[in-house]
Amino acid sequence: MLPTHVAIIMDGNGRWAKQRHLPRVEGHRHGVESVRAVVRAAGEAGVKYLTLYAFSVENWNRPKDEVDTLMKYLARFLKSELAELNRNHVKLEVIGQIYRLPEFVQEQLKKTQTALAKNNGLTLILALSYGGRTEVVEAVRDIAAKVKQGNIEPAEINEKVISEHLYTHHFPDPDLLIRTAGEMRISNFLLWQISYSELWITEKCWPEFEIEDFHQAIRDFASRERRFGGIKL
Repeated sequence: MLPTHVAIIMDGNGRWAKQRHLPRVEGHRHGVESVRAVVRAAGEAGVKYLTLYAFSVENWNRPKDEVDTLMKYLARFLKSELAELNRNHVKLEVIGQIYRLPEFVQEQLKKTQTALAKNNGLTLILALSYGGRTEVVEAVRDIAAKVKQGNIEPAEINEKVISEHLYTHHFPDPDLLIRTAGEMRISNFLLWQISYSELWITEKCWPEFEIEDFHQAIRDFASRERRFGGIKL
């Protein structure tokens, strides 16, 4: 069984660089190569949605030089990978507080999304300036405003209504969540959406993550029995 939606917490760029006595930004630069490989692998495997945790709301607290470099790498990736993404029929979506990104990144995002808008292959979803709790808070505010306006009755609020007000309302919930660098935590990522996702964790840091690692995660997912709280009869 192939997962429809795979989400990845790309962790360990800085750790990878430190182990090699390199600046942290070198870890981010090499991490882009892993992104390129995994996007290609996901599309070739037939995965429909791939969400990458590229920049969290907490990441804004990192040193300004590192954040500035990350933003430059992001804009460069969006521009340099456009041709390959188009060849592979990839469509691009973004979730998060996009308005907080630098203007040059927002502009490049719009250009790349527009250029890929008609593609019907893999949907690549970049979580940028994203936080799971922030997403839920914003959804609650939107719902509360509609209740106040009389458009929703409190008794009508259910899981479906909440899901419809999340950043991800256009996409199915992830079937598989991959995390690199061996960390055993969710890190404020898709808190609502991953309630029944299968988890796959590797000790490899993100710059070391290769296509075969992605395939291994897919094979492991296929071997599992998903019961969603029920039992197999």
